[in-house]
Amino acid sequence: MAPAKPEFQWTRRHLLGLEELSKDEIVHILDLAQGFKQISTRSIKKAPALRGKVVVLLFFEPSTRTSMSFSLAAQRLSADVLEFHSESSSIRKGETLVDTARNIEAMGVDIFILRHPATGAPQLLSRSVNASVVNAGDGEHEHPTQGLLDLYTMREAKGRIEGLKVAIVGDIAHSRVARSNLWALTKLGAEVTFVGPPTQLPAGLAECGAKLAWDLDAVLPEMDVVNLLRIQAERQGKNSFPTIREYSRLFGMNAERLARCKKDVLVMHPGPINRGVEITSEVADGPNSAILQQVANGVAIRMAVMYLVAGARGK
Repeated sequence: MAPAKPEFQWTRRHLLGLEELSKDEIVHILDLAQGFKQISTRSIKKAPALRGKVVVLLFFEPSTRTSMSFSLAAQRLSADVLEFHSESSSIRKGETLVDTARNIEAMGVDIFILRHPATGAPQLLSRSVNASVVNAGDGEHEHPTQGLLDLYTMREAKGRIEGLKVAIVGDIAHSRVARSNLWALTKLGAEVTFVGPPTQLPAGLAECGAKLAWDLDAVLPEMDVVNLLRIQAERQGKNSFPTIREYSRLFGMNAERLARCKKDVLVMHPGPINRGVEITSEVADGPNSAILQQVANGVAIRMAVMYLVAGARGK
């Protein structure tokens, strides 16, 4: 009889990005989330895993899905949740991120969930506090829990990640979601193709294992998954592409383009969606769309991540 497989040991106190994670660590999070997802189907949607822990949502950028998903995930694990709003905080008086976090930590905090416009802010914070830090999106760097929930959704729908052909379409240059997806998908054996206007496709990403394409119609027929990204207007300079209408004509997902795809193609979007720009309503609300499943799976993924970092005793 073969010896039992040893239980996976999670050692990371922080989740700062997917680039640094191993394949085994990513799979462990996905597997753990599968168990946590069942909690959301119960009549009483609670588990005591983080009872007595304090989670702070430290958001310096607007958010709907990510902030509410983390809040709900923490509450379902029985943690106490504090929400920080930068516009009404001492940040307005000149206090730094680190000083703000240290003062909040002094009240007895276990986990910071940080979203920040500056690339590297979660790494800085993780070196400055004793609490665990989870990156909820930093600049144009990474959005690791979005990458994880995207993988979970693909695996749930397709039964695997290895061998999938995934198109990530749109504003790649400014997308932290695209980067997290790239690291995780390639580590698990998927083939990633970035598609978008030439001004939105940084050449350096090809060196990280992705293919680059400028013609969406040419690549669609071979794709198993099409993940559409929002245009990051707040991060772009002028003249990134001619017009919204032109962008939609060349890269928007509509019924005509969907008809060119495999019948079981999975259509995804991290949200918020701009209907009629990246995707039409008939596709967003159609049978191939997994957009709402992504939102639902985000709660389970974030439950798994907070559970792991809260119990870690390593780096």
